[in-house]
Amino acid sequence: MITTLVLLAIIGFVIVYGIGTYNSLVTKRTMANESFSGVDVQLKRRADLIPNLVETVKGYMTHESKTLESVTAMRARAQKAGTADERFQAESAISGLIGNIMAVSENYPDLRASENFASLQAELTEIEEQLQLARRYYNGAVRNLNIMIEQFPSNVIAGIFDFEKKTFFEITNDAEREVQKVSFQQ
Repeated sequence: MITTLVLLAIIGFVIVYGIGTYNSLVTKRTMANESFSGVDVQLKRRADLIPNLVETVKGYMTHESKTLESVTAMRARAQKAGTADERFQAESAISGLIGNIMAVSENYPDLRASENFASLQAELTEIEEQLQLARRYYNGAVRNLNIMIEQFPSNVIAGIFDFEKKTFFEITNDAEREVQKVSFQQ
């Protein structure tokens, strides 16, 4: 009789633990998906801003047209990306190209003085800050999900119900990883 009660208590505990672990995995997966949508919203805002930025800069930077064409092409590639990895790679390239436009714009005093360009630059800066926050939140949610998928004993439940690890939003361009050199020498 006592053996049966102990056995039933152990089975009950395993079932309750399994349900709790499953629910926790579902919560973490949902948070990772929701956080990706936050990144997606900021990427959409940036993508919508790119044509205005390109058009504003075009008149001033006629010999920099290759950079502008690259930004436009990468924007199209990012919007057509099928997987999160493809999207992350394209968006990382866009970040680098936008940085190039901002750096090259320093050579055009009339462009820097343009009210329209200044407004676009301020809006882009704000979007990039929001995007950085959204990326951090996404990576945190993905980290929590991936840890739970890998840790024992929750990995058993994750394996049974086919929970898959998600990819972090990382810098893929080695040039972006390098520390920028500042020099005041002429």
